[in-house]
Amino acid sequence: MSILPLLAMVGLVGCADSPPTAAPTTSPTASTESTTTGGSAKGDLGPPQGEPIQAILTDHPQVPPPTNRSQPAKVVVKLEVVEKVMPISEGVDYTFWTFGGDVPGDFIRVRQGDTVEFHLQNHPDNKMPHNIDLHAVTGPGGGAASTFTAPGHASQFTFKALNAGLYVYHCATAPVGMHIANGMYGLILVEPPEGLPPVDREYYVMQGDFYTVGKYREKGLQPFDMQKAIEENASYVLFNGSEGSLVGDKAITAKVGETVRLYVGNGGPNLVSSFHVIGEIFDKVFYEGGSFSQENVQTTLIPAGGSAIVEFRVEAPGTYVLVDHSIFRAFNKGALGMLKVEGGDDLAVYSGKEVDSVYLADKAAPGGAVATATAEQSSGTLSAPAQIAAGQALYAGTCSTCHQANGAGLEGVFPPLAASDYLNADKTRAIAVVVNGLSGPVTVNGKDYSSVMPPMSNLNDDEIANILTYVYSAWGNSGQVVQAAEVAQVRATTTAPPGAAH
Repeated sequence: MSILPLLAMVGLVGCADSPPTAAPTTSPTASTESTTTGGSAKGDLGPPQGEPIQAILTDHPQVPPPTNRSQPAKVVVKLEVVEKVMPISEGVDYTFWTFGGDVPGDFIRVRQGDTVEFHLQNHPDNKMPHNIDLHAVTGPGGGAASTFTAPGHASQFTFKALNAGLYVYHCATAPVGMHIANGMYGLILVEPPEGLPPVDREYYVMQGDFYTVGKYREKGLQPFDMQKAIEENASYVLFNGSEGSLVGDKAITAKVGETVRLYVGNGGPNLVSSFHVIGEIFDKVFYEGGSFSQENVQTTLIPAGGSAIVEFRVEAPGTYVLVDHSIFRAFNKGALGMLKVEGGDDLAVYSGKEVDSVYLADKAAPGGAVATATAEQSSGTLSAPAQIAAGQALYAGTCSTCHQANGAGLEGVFPPLAASDYLNADKTRAIAVVVNGLSGPVTVNGKDYSSVMPPMSNLNDDEIANILTYVYSAWGNSGQVVQAAEVAQVRATTTAPPGAAH
């Protein structure tokens, strides 16, 4: 007997004895029994039926309603490119290039098998040509070659949505990275023919990394920095185009017992997102916007130019914090949002408290004292009370963990700021400690301390000035006022230690 048939028989026996491999959990965008979602070859469901439909487009964080159709249709999508100056953070402006007037661009929702007639308009006041590459398009360039559009002009092309899934779209005009970095991206959802299972809430969240000449929160109109972008050294990493876009009164909401579906995209242009909701576990994640799900996920990776659909049920009231779990991006570059859940407590599930202001500091309530001080500084009317109020908010998240909310410090570890002879004796030295850090023994109020204070490289001159003005105004200190110019002078005349970025 030939060896080949023998090996074949052994192989068959082995397969028969092996346990079956578990199939991945199917997603709302696919079914193992479906004949229509298994790839582009199965996605042509025939010609469009009925009259053309004007697509409903929504600004973030809202999502258009389900298509609720049983037949493919011709769907007309009209999207305008607008170049405009908008806030990227409090007191910081940036010239964004947008699809639809905001970042990310409008959410588009169609059905698998639909014929999409796409119109791209470039506002006549714009300075740059633009186009669009939709990852949902099957065809060279994703539509980019068909939509190169000069200011004041419009382009049109048609495609059939052959693959169900959640897809990124973005500008692909050279230099492509710059157009994306300026905010030119969004999401298009191609529903499976059977639609998605109903949930109580759907929201649109999209991450992007931004590169400004000034560092994080440096005030004024900030230009794009090409070299930082090439080096992938982001000044900001943000949800929905600006710091604070999903916090405070802009937070997304739900009620206890409701199911939430988040359509999460990552425009990049460079960084991979480690998307996480603090205090929740994703019941399902449809990774990379595709057809299969993973269950019970804590954090999911979303590549630049990619997406994910995450679903979960909320069991306890309170504020849940959305972050990129590359965690410095959350607390030092802006990648932070909130889901506020209302309803009755279930102490068997969780007995905790509301959002911790020390944990989140001024990020928990933007538009308050810090915004007031920023506005006064911009107009040249900054007052000591405004500085004190802003400094108190900033102190809560930056300093209070070590020095305590009452300035008392920790015995033998962190020196007190309350009635501090060290602090009150030399304002310039105090500024230098915050700017450059302090390591080694120090005597405060007759007691010795030996610890490490890192340089506060994440704080700008005005933020340090406001924090110190607050500290000097509190706990029996001298009441001195610190100006941002004094902090800048110390930065310019002192040598930064290794690891401190001035």
